[in-house]
Amino acid sequence: MESMGELLKAWPTGQALTEQAEHKLTELLAEPQVEKLRMKYPDLDVQTIRLNLNRVYQYVTEYRNCSNCPGLDKCPNDFEGHYTLLSSDTMNGVTQLYDRKVACKKFIARKTEEQIRSRVRSFYIDEKALQRGYSSDEILTNDLERAKAVGQVLRYIDRTREHGLQEEGLYLAGRFGTGKTFLMCYLLHELAKAGYSGVIVYMPDFVEDLKSLMHEPGKLKETVEMMKETDLLIFDDMGAENLNPWVRDHVLGAILNYRMQRKPTFYTSNYELEALERHFSFTSKDGDELHKGQRIMDRIRPYVEVVMVTGENKRGRK
Repeated sequence: MESMGELLKAWPTGQALTEQAEHKLTELLAEPQVEKLRMKYPDLDVQTIRLNLNRVYQYVTEYRNCSNCPGLDKCPNDFEGHYTLLSSDTMNGVTQLYDRKVACKKFIARKTEEQIRSRVRSFYIDEKALQRGYSSDEILTNDLERAKAVGQVLRYIDRTREHGLQEEGLYLAGRFGTGKTFLMCYLLHELAKAGYSGVIVYMPDFVEDLKSLMHEPGKLKETVEMMKETDLLIFDDMGAENLNPWVRDHVLGAILNYRMQRKPTFYTSNYELEALERHFSFTSKDGDELHKGQRIMDRIRPYVEVVMVTGENKRGRK
């Protein structure tokens, strides 16, 4: 009985296919990647390559695609963000060729970034502020007037990476548009890389939403518990909210009372601490309540390092 190969050769189409395969084999054997593969695995002979022609072809093709990478979203490989890696093994005189899919650096970087972002939650904060990435050098040179503040933030990040969560957070005070929120988003992103979870809350909108949450006790409890337990909590634009006694005493007070001496809380504000205390001491409902303002500040002032953020207003600047 004739072999399958002999039958194929007997037919014009079969012979053409065989010739095409041999031509492809000759091309592949001349490929630098195949030459390197054979140098790595000396037992990898021509016959084994012939039997695994499709695997070797895919290996070479995907290597070329990766060498001229059009970007992860346009990856031409069969499995997006992965390439074929070949290995060979000889056992009992028989050489086998094996293939496996390996994630490329761009794919790994994207997955790492997704994991980092999953550790950070934001309420009413522009997501662009969380997703933008700058090196520490760029942050320092972007506005030399705020270099001292940037230095304090970078040192805080380094301390946390080296020694773990700190008892103290940071209180960033300064004029409108000097980059306080951006610096806090940068801190969150950098410490998320180290495995810490974080929440950033834009206070004016959050306080307004709390009024509706009064009628949803389950959702309110879930929100408060999340803010209590997250590793890093940032209250953005503190002092710009329309405060009422319930928010101040029963929500904000409960969160801060739990976190002090446990986990750091951070703030950005246009007010310095003394002015913030006056803000907390007055509500539209009850008027002046100095002792209530002092009580909240006793949960803030001892647990923050004050950072004065100076520089030009960057809002609206292209």
